Amino acid sequence: MTNDNPTGKKLWDGRFSEATDAFVEQFTASVGFDQVMADQDIRGSIAHATMLCQVGVLSEVELTAIIGGLEAIQAEIHQGIFSWSVALEDVHMNIESALTDRIGSVGKKLHTGRSRNDQVATDIRLYLRDQIDIISRLVIRLQRGILALASQETATILPGLTHLQVAQPITFGHHLMAWYAMTERDYARFQDCRARLNVLPLGAAALAGTSYPIDRLLTAKLLGFDGVAENSLDAVSDRDFAIEFSACASIMMMHLSRWSEEIVLWASPQFDFVDLPDRFCTGSSIMPQKKNPDVPELVRGKTGRVYGSLMTLLTLMKGQPLAYNKDNQEDKEPLFDTVNTLRDCLTAFADMIPAMVPKRENMRAAAMRGYATATDLADYLVKKGLPFRDAHDVVGKLVGVAINQAVDLAELSLATMQAESSLISDDIYAVLTLEGSIRARNHIGGTAPNQVDSAIQRASVRLDALDQQVN
Repeated sequence: MTNDNPTGKKLWDGRFSEATDAFVEQFTASVGFDQVMADQDIRGSIAHATMLCQVGVLSEVELTAIIGGLEAIQAEIHQGIFSWSVALEDVHMNIESALTDRIGSVGKKLHTGRSRNDQVATDIRLYLRDQIDIISRLVIRLQRGILALASQETATILPGLTHLQVAQPITFGHHLMAWYAMTERDYARFQDCRARLNVLPLGAAALAGTSYPIDRLLTAKLLGFDGVAENSLDAVSDRDFAIEFSACASIMMMHLSRWSEEIVLWASPQFDFVDLPDRFCTGSSIMPQKKNPDVPELVRGKTGRVYGSLMTLLTLMKGQPLAYNKDNQEDKEPLFDTVNTLRDCLTAFADMIPAMVPKRENMRAAAMRGYATATDLADYLVKKGLPFRDAHDVVGKLVGVAINQAVDLAELSLATMQAESSLISDDIYAVLTLEGSIRARNHIGGTAPNQVDSAIQRASVRLDALDQQVN
C-alpha cells in the first residue's frame, strides 16, 4: 500500500490545529480491508451523483465528469495500479480524493447531501447483497451435487444411526437427502436476510438527514433497493443485517460441520463407507500409509471461526448508543472473513460431495451388524394384534438371544422366535431382510427407494425454479 498523501491533509481537518498522530493514523485506518468494497462505493457514488443532477444540485456537465472520473478510478483499481493511502483512512476518502485530483473541484461536490456514515452503511449493504447472491449460487451448485449422488444411491442400504449406534436400515440416498433438506432451509434464510437488508440508508447523512432536496426513492431505484430506511438515526447505525447474515452463515457452517463429521467417520477404516478422491485429502509426513480427510476436517474447524465472527458483531453492537460510533469500523473484518470462509467451504463441498465414492457392500454389512430390523419385528407383532409395549419386550428378549448366539435376528430359528411369541410365523423372514425393512417405509419422507426417488424429483423441480431466479 502506498501513502500518496505525504502532507497528511485530511478531507475533514478544517477545525484541527495539529496533525493526526502517526500511530493513531494507522490505528484508525480501515483502507487495508474496506477497499474490497470499492466497486460498491463507486456504484453508490454514481447513483448519488445521478440523483443530485436530477434534483438540480449538479449540472449535466458536472455529472458526466464525476461518472467518467469514478469509472477511470474503478478501472485502475481492477488493474491493481490504484494507489491506496492510509492517510486517507478508508476506501471512501481514497476514492473521493482521487476523483478530485483527477477532475478538479467538481469532485468535491460529490459528497453533497451525504456523510460517510450513510455512505458506508450503503456500501456494506450493497456488498453483502452481492455476496448473498454469490453464496446462493454456490448453495445451488452444492445442492445439484447432492442430488446427483443421491439419485445413484436410492437403494444403497446404510445403517441409520442414533447415539452413533445402529438404529434402523435406511438408504444412502435418503441420508443424502437429509443433507439436502438442511440446505433448503439455509438458502431460504439467506433470501430472507437479503430481503431485509435491501433498503437504502443513503440520505440519512450523518444521522439527521440533509437540507438538500434529495430524492431518496430515485437513488434506491438506481441501486436496486426495494425501499429506503425510514429513520435516519437507525439507517446509519443499524448493523442487524450483518449480524443476521452471520447467523445464517453460522447455521449453514453448523450443517457443513455435521456433514464433515460424518464424512470423516465414513472415510475412516473403522467405518470404511466412502472413499474420498485423493485431491481432497493429504498424507502424513511420517506415516506413509495415511490418507487424511483434510477438507472436511478443515471445514469442521472453520465453523468455530464463523461462530466467533457472529459473537464479535453481537458484542460490537450491544453497548452502542445511537447513532453512528467509530466502533462500527470493527464490523467489516469479521463480516468479510465470514463471507470468504463460507464461500470457500461451499466451493470445497460442492466439488467434493458428488465425487465421493460409496462403498456399498461395507455399508450393507454394517447395517447387518446392529440388529437394525428389530423395530420391523416389533411392528410385525403389532400388526398381528400385540400391543406395542408388549411387542417391544418380546423383541428385546429375542435380540438378547441373538447376541448370545452371535447371529442376526434373521438367523434365529422359527422355533426360537415362537418361544417368545406364538404370533410369529415363517413370514417373519421376509420382514427381517434389510430390503424389506426399507421398502416398508413407503410414505412421503420415508426411506423406501421409490420415496427417495420421488423426493429427489421434487427437489429437482424446486431447484430448477431457484436456478432461474438467481441466474
